Amino acid sequence: MSANVKSVTMIDMVHHRSSNLLWNTLFIGVFGTLMMVFARITILLPFTPVPITGQTFGVLITGVLLGRKRAALAMLLYLAEGIVGLPVFAGGLSAWSPSSVGLPVIIGPTAGYLFSYPLAAYVIGFFAERSWDRSFWKVLIPLVIGEGIIYVIGVTWLALYVGFPLALPLGFLPFIPGDIIKLLLVALVLPSGWRGIEVLKNSWRR
Repeated sequence: MSANVKSVTMIDMVHHRSSNLLWNTLFIGVFGTLMMVFARITILLPFTPVPITGQTFGVLITGVLLGRKRAALAMLLYLAEGIVGLPVFAGGLSAWSPSSVGLPVIIGPTAGYLFSYPLAAYVIGFFAERSWDRSFWKVLIPLVIGEGIIYVIGVTWLALYVGFPLALPLGFLPFIPGDIIKLLLVALVLPSGWRGIEVLKNSWRR
């Protein structure tokens, strides 16, 4: 993509004022706060400190809808909400709530996953701005890359607490089936959304 080509995401196509500073701030605020809703979808597993949550789905959908800068800022806002003490993390915890090892969540065993969200959202958004979100097979690539970033950072951080031999079975392997479902959901919905937008645009032209 050349430097003079405007980056476009689905939000930009749906809302013609999405380049406006006020609207960008609103989108960042809404998606950053929506992460709290996704975090409330939490299933605790007895054998690992890492829960199954809806947070990764939130990262994926934020990246493809907002694009790189807004998505990363939305994730930073989400982390900031937890740091100031709001109960926005998995299980209704804040950054300073005790983790499974008694340390604050923000430095506990699962903190690496939280730290990975801005980077993962940025990378997914980078590809989305370049129209990689308009076909099922193509959008899978940035989604898998984003998930990979989350796991690399999250599992590496977890290994500091449980050791590298246990980090994969505790922080990666049990979550593969659920994350495959999340990837497929986003990959199925996004191209359909773009086709719907094209249909609406064509109908408006008539």
